[in-house]
Amino acid sequence: MLLCTAQQIRALDNETINQIGVPGVVLMENAGKGTVDAMVRHYGNLANKKIRIFVGPGNNGGDGLVIARHLHQQGSTIEVCLLVEAQSLQGDAAINMRIVEKLPIPVTVVPDEKTLNKFTGCWDISIDALFGTGLKRDISGHFQAAVELMNQASAPVVAVDIPSGLDSDTGQVWGCVVQADLTCTYGLAKFGQIQFPGRDLAGKLEVIDIGIPPQVVEQTEIHGLYLQNTSVQHMLPSRQTDGHKGSHGHVAILAGSTGKTGAAILATEGSLRAGAGLVSLFVPNRLNTIFEISCPEAMTIPLAGLAGQALGAADWPEIERELTNKKCVVAGPGLGQAKETAELVNMLVSKTQLPLVLDADALNGLNITSLSSRPQLTTILTPHPGEMASLLMISSAEVQANRLMIAQEFANRHQVIVVLKGAATIIAAPNGQVAINSTGNYGMATGGMGDVLAGIIAGLLSQGLSDWHAACLGTYLHGRAGDLHNEEHEPWGYLASELAARIPQAIGELHQ
Repeated sequence: MLLCTAQQIRALDNETINQIGVPGVVLMENAGKGTVDAMVRHYGNLANKKIRIFVGPGNNGGDGLVIARHLHQQGSTIEVCLLVEAQSLQGDAAINMRIVEKLPIPVTVVPDEKTLNKFTGCWDISIDALFGTGLKRDISGHFQAAVELMNQASAPVVAVDIPSGLDSDTGQVWGCVVQADLTCTYGLAKFGQIQFPGRDLAGKLEVIDIGIPPQVVEQTEIHGLYLQNTSVQHMLPSRQTDGHKGSHGHVAILAGSTGKTGAAILATEGSLRAGAGLVSLFVPNRLNTIFEISCPEAMTIPLAGLAGQALGAADWPEIERELTNKKCVVAGPGLGQAKETAELVNMLVSKTQLPLVLDADALNGLNITSLSSRPQLTTILTPHPGEMASLLMISSAEVQANRLMIAQEFANRHQVIVVLKGAATIIAAPNGQVAINSTGNYGMATGGMGDVLAGIIAGLLSQGLSDWHAACLGTYLHGRAGDLHNEEHEPWGYLASELAARIPQAIGELHQ
């Protein structure tokens, strides 16, 4: 499913109206009719249902007036609460206001909060047609009171295009916001409806075809993708019937230190479960026995490093020799944060030509200027919000407030793929492509999950996938494995290793 910004959907509308010649009032009609059809699918026969429609300024209000007319045709009992003066409506919204005024549809103008307080009694459905995707200010006054009235009522709320108060690009809230049960969005889904908290606030999301021609969408550079089953199936690596371990790629993993051996083991499990033929684990020599016992399927390369407790810059010559014939490198899970370890990370980034996946402690020790040495080489960073904040020297709260823009700007500036982890993980590419993941659940909020993800992505890279496909498919499979586990267990208390064991099942679903 494609995702767009508010600016992009406006461009699509304008192109359809001005270049193709479809009148705006026709698009508005399609939007309103499509919303009512969606309501029937979700709530059944609407005849005799009591429905209150809160209408604001602009085209969002116009959509609400079209909805009122079609609900009247369905036999619903309608009450339109108009929060602006009728004569202030313009364009297509004004046209639909004039139509509604000629029909037996009650319209009450609500100029202030006092008037709104007179609305009592029960109704079956509320419709939020106050503000659309262009809102960029806090909701206040009697508009805020209308939002609170819808939220406090027991009736389900249907949002017209987007819940009023929700930023359509970031998923953040402008002052207050409608908590919708169903959102009928027009043309394409919006980024803010997929990112949290917007994903929860939008409720069930239906994309309504309003008549924007496919050629208009194709000609407009829409780079957003919502990662679902159908959008990642084509990314799966192909397998030869006579394939063998050597034809499925060899992953090198630089990971582990005293107290953090588990992270390296989990990254190894992620790569192998994702289908890598071979994994070589570069580890501190004093910890080698732990890895050989815990990872019988992996080969280990013990290194002297920092007294055998962690890897360091002194290990680089041997690492460089051993990277021959490897397909990609994961660096960071449990690697440690010693100065010499950070030096090793930056040597790796600057000197190897292999595709790199940088996670955890590799990000903590990364000098981002070293990324400039890899403009044409595959480099994938998998930070959580705290690690991204450290890279940018800002706060985690700042990252979370604008995850999409931050991931896109970092990817473009440093010519890397960014996998910004968290609920609704974001994948951003240097060319402006961006994807948001649909899978995963809060049971995955536990240590080690990110190590598995880094391993999965590397395992896919080793099988010949592009950096973009490996990052997108790996993120989807990681979340889907968590969802599969969640279907059989409570959504808490499960382990990263249990999730890793579900990866083949998640891959198998995509083959069906």
